[in-house]
Amino acid sequence: MTKQAIRKKILWVDDEIDSLKSHIFFLEKRGFELTTAMSGDDAVVKVQHETFDLVLLDEMMPGKDGLATLEEIKDIHPHLPVVMVTKSEEESLMDDAIGQKIDDYLVKPVNPSQVLLVIKRLLESGKIISGSSMKRYIAEINRFNEKLYGTVSPEDWQEAGRILASWNLELDVTSDTGLEQLLDGTRREWNNVFAKYIENNYRGWLFSDKRPVLSPDVAAKYVVPLLKREKKVLFIVVDCMRLDQWMQVEPLLAEYYNIRRETYLSLLPSATPFARNALFAGLFPDEINRAYPDNYSSRDEGSLNRNEERLFADNLARNGLRYDRKLRYVKIFDNTEGEVLAKRIADFFDSPIVALVFNFLDILSHGRSNNVILREIAGTDAAFRSLMKSWFVHSPLFAILKAFAARDFTVVITSDHGSVLCQQGTMAHGKRSTSSNLRYKYGDNLKSDPKHSILIKNPDEWRLPQLSIATTYIIAKEDYYFVYPNNYNEMVRQFQNSFQHGGISLEEMVVPLAVLTPK
Repeated sequence: MTKQAIRKKILWVDDEIDSLKSHIFFLEKRGFELTTAMSGDDAVVKVQHETFDLVLLDEMMPGKDGLATLEEIKDIHPHLPVVMVTKSEEESLMDDAIGQKIDDYLVKPVNPSQVLLVIKRLLESGKIISGSSMKRYIAEINRFNEKLYGTVSPEDWQEAGRILASWNLELDVTSDTGLEQLLDGTRREWNNVFAKYIENNYRGWLFSDKRPVLSPDVAAKYVVPLLKREKKVLFIVVDCMRLDQWMQVEPLLAEYYNIRRETYLSLLPSATPFARNALFAGLFPDEINRAYPDNYSSRDEGSLNRNEERLFADNLARNGLRYDRKLRYVKIFDNTEGEVLAKRIADFFDSPIVALVFNFLDILSHGRSNNVILREIAGTDAAFRSLMKSWFVHSPLFAILKAFAARDFTVVITSDHGSVLCQQGTMAHGKRSTSSNLRYKYGDNLKSDPKHSILIKNPDEWRLPQLSIATTYIIAKEDYYFVYPNNYNEMVRQFQNSFQHGGISLEEMVVPLAVLTPK
């Protein structure tokens, strides 16, 4: 039997079923197969012995009424959609029916079109939504593609990041394989053009007052003005949080806050030692290196952001805001530390500015490369988003945000960069002293394929620290990651399909930022 020939089977239960013949004929003409029952007992027997796609159930029948019948039907088939048809609009009745998990209800007298609308919503919404989604997707993607033939602004690329993130979330719900493949193709195409755009325009922003908001500009634009208006501020940085990840947890906070969502562009490399240091310092990495010579002196890359509290305090001071010991800064590496903080969060309520850094997502991204179980659980973008949401719902971060919602604090929550699912390895050549990152590297006299990466021979042009006489940087484009020739196969085995950051992609560089005002 072809897919088009399959007819959805509906059981309509009503003690006055003969009066509904015109309704039944109307539905049959539209391709549905109708079976009828005149009592609750008869309906239960039919559900036990036949397969139905949906039940229309009269609420008031002699003998076994609709609610009792509903309970028995759900015992037999818990997931069988049931629509209650009732003469009563009493709230208590609706509460009882909803409590027993009806999927919808209709109030008599019903007309055939009302019944058809409910049936189509419950049985064909996936197909209808898929068709509608395809039309909307094509229209939205085409609108942006037209911009690619003209002059594209930084704001346009931030909008491109939002478009991709929105469709990611929509397809998480609809699971339309065909549309997912189209979206993946669009993502690759846009990231290819975006990388070229960054290569041609990024350096000009770094020395311009008319640049888009970049990492060093965030505090001055979003935090300082609030503090100058004597608003208390909770500044939260969730390391490695992507725009799509923020958008999926944002509705959970809507109960507690009015939310204004924006985006900004991460510095390159889109990684903690550069982007997050700049975020707190309000300075570009080369300025940080000159003002704080010890900041980039360590060979331990994990310690290159050890001065954040000092950088942030000095940033505020340059903007006329000196808090001495009133500045509260805490970096949280795991849930245990977060839970301890959440229990004593009341100690922070008297501070004018509280800065919290949550490293969980970054640790999860890196840990996934070395953990087979994590790679299985979070093997795709969608799975990683799901894991992030699950963490957030049960996290100390959510608990802390709910606690601050009851206080007179404005919350500015953001990230330092996102991450990209790496699919393609590309060769990198350098000395043993070269940094170990997979999406960017710095060291002496580095080389890489210019099709897949940017080679930076003069760090000053990119506002990056010159760490030695011959310091060069390479930054990966799109979804490439660096591998060494002498360890190629092993690195591909370990890092193929892993989440990395530091390179040039919309997922890494278009960073979410939201201003939350308690309701």
